[in-house]
Amino acid sequence: MTYVRAKKSLGQHFLKDQNIARKIVSNLITDGIDKVLEIGPGMGILTRYLLENKDHTTYVVEIDNESIEYLQTNFPKLKDRIIAGNFLDLNLKEFSDRPFVVIGSFPYNISSQIFFKILENKDQIPQVVGMIQKEVAERIAAPPGSKTYGILSVLLQAFYDIKYLFTVSEHVFVPPPKVKSAVIRLKRNNTIALDCDEKLFFTVVKTAFNQRRKTMHNSLKKLITNPAPNEILQKRPEQLSVKEFVELTKWVQEKM
Repeated sequence: MTYVRAKKSLGQHFLKDQNIARKIVSNLITDGIDKVLEIGPGMGILTRYLLENKDHTTYVVEIDNESIEYLQTNFPKLKDRIIAGNFLDLNLKEFSDRPFVVIGSFPYNISSQIFFKILENKDQIPQVVGMIQKEVAERIAAPPGSKTYGILSVLLQAFYDIKYLFTVSEHVFVPPPKVKSAVIRLKRNNTIALDCDEKLFFTVVKTAFNQRRKTMHNSLKKLITNPAPNEILQKRPEQLSVKEFVELTKWVQEKM
């Protein structure tokens, strides 16, 4: 097999530019972590450079049988380190009993779900380098006050330092997507646990942004009846920092 046919149902767009592939991999700083998991390797354009680094062991998770066959043929070094299946279904505790880093060109249609799964396993994953749709990358990296600041921004920034690395043209993919892509890096921050109920924090953030045009006073009525006015409640969700969402969650917890 000389190439893999891109499948629309899997959201496949194969990167063809070796320089960009090399640049993406060079932004993964393993910091003594010796295990790397690549999501959706396709024809292995990133895998090639990951395998060159002898300081870590590279594993790949791939859902497409055609891609798996291609990788088995062209990357014998991977041997039994190709995991056939969907990353979203993978039990990461079974995959590794120690921290590992994640890299990949994430399918656009499930990139948000990938990040939510990373959040669920944040204590195992100190770093992520991902190529995703530019719009989603901007949203994740957006600061408070930005129009694109939203649920993913707050939840990921609570536990990771986010860096928007660079933009990638649609013309370096086969087939070319209709939008630009971007590469971002997530690096675990020093927050071991939030100073509030984390489950409630997630609920407060999601409830707020599901009605982002309303003030917090109005959107939180689903969680608390007749919330007494305070300064934070007069703001809209995109105006609140992670710290303010933590304070708000503690306040909600007291009122429930």
